[in-house]
Amino acid sequence: MSSEYDVRGEPPRVETIRTTDEPVEGRSLSSVGDLLSNISRDFSTLVQQEVALAKAEVRESAKDAGKGAGMLGGAGVAGHFALLFLSVALWWALGDAVGLGWSAVIVAVLWAIIAAILASIGRREMKKVSGVPRTVETTKQIPDALKGHESA
Repeated sequence: MSSEYDVRGEPPRVETIRTTDEPVEGRSLSSVGDLLSNISRDFSTLVQQEVALAKAEVRESAKDAGKGAGMLGGAGVAGHFALLFLSVALWWALGDAVGLGWSAVIVAVLWAIIAAILASIGRREMKKVSGVPRTVETTKQIPDALKGHESA
């Protein structure tokens, strides 16, 4: 038996190379125009999806920013009115016990603590604002997708 045959005595299989423009297993050959049209359509769809994702992320981030800004605004207004109205009343009430000077300091410190607490809550809400991280990530993948490679 010659070395050109396999173990069963059969000749080795050879792949057939097509040299014509015939369709391969039900697939038709596309023209360059069709390919460019498909690329243009796919790119347009990709851009539309990226814009939709960016809009959704901005909406979500704006909601968190609104909450944080509202809390900070509330802290400012509450701090201002509290210092303006209640501090005068408490200042006069404590003035008989420790003197007007010390009572004014005590009142100011109390309302500063309240304003600090509200500002802390507002700052925590503002830290939730994350921008558009998913859009940035998928936008980084576009060049690889256009080249036909998957990003790692």
